[in-house]
This record gives sequence, C-alpha cells and structure tokens, in this order.
Amino acid sequence: MTSIYDFSAKTIDGEEQSLSAYRGKTLLIVNVASKCGFTPQYTGLEALYEKFRGQGLVVLGFPCDQFGHQEPGDEAEIKNFCSLTYDVQFPMFAKVEVNGAGAHPLYRYLKKEAKGLLGSEAIKWNFTKFLVDKDGKVVRRYAPTDTPESIGKDLAQAL
Repeated sequence: MTSIYDFSAKTIDGEEQSLSAYRGKTLLIVNVASKCGFTPQYTGLEALYEKFRGQGLVVLGFPCDQFGHQEPGDEAEIKNFCSLTYDVQFPMFAKVEVNGAGAHPLYRYLKKEAKGLLGSEAIKWNFTKFLVDKDGKVVRRYAPTDTPESIGKDLAQAL
C-alpha cells in the first residue's frame, strides 16, 4: 500500500468505503471521541467542512476508544450523538483502533507518513488530525490541541 487511495474503511453505517472515492479531494482525517475534553472540536471541524467543501475539502471522522474509554458507544450511538449534538455532516466511519497491533491499516500508514513529536508514530490522544493533499500525499499531522480554526490557513494552501 503506497497511497491513501489504496485503503478502505467501514462507514459508520457499516458499508465498506474505498478512500479512492476521495481522489482529487483534500482530506482532514481525525480520530474522534464523544466524551473527550476536545469533543467540542466537532463544531470547528464541521465549520471547516462547510466552509471549504465547495473547494474540495472532506473531513473524515474515525471514532476511537483507545484513550480513556472516551468513545464507549456503538456506531449507532456515535452517529446519533454527532448528529444531534454537533450536526455533523462530514463522513463518519466505524470505530477503529489507531495504535497497537489492532491499529487500522489506514492509521498505520498515516502515522508512518507524518510522525508526531520527536519522530514518534504513536497517536497520543483523540482529535489528532492528518492533512492529506489532492494527490493523496500526507502533508501534515496536527496535535489534539491544534484546533480546527488554527489549521484553516494550511487548508487554504492545500486546496
């Protein structure tokens, strides 16, 4: 696997989705959680999606329960929470692991392409973000503390 487009993942509705469907789009891939201190970032992620989707941005949310059991619900509960609490319209996927032996292949690839602090591949917490350009190249990794609003300038360049 050498490209982001070689991967697929189950949507939050249980359908297998090839990431090749997003070819030519700028992607912001985020591991999300419903009961995290960073959960309010859903508002900023949705705002970025609404503002830039006409220019080719797609935010992809991947729920993860590996950090403090902050995503305990099943897919139906997650979808309901995101819809009712934050009116999330961007694509959401089924719950995945982002670290360890069970890490989703997409996340193994993302972490290899854009390492974290001090060259670490491990994802430290929920709401770690990866920016992928229109050619499928992983451009940058953002920490959970990097708000969606703060990365808007990078998006403008990637679009």
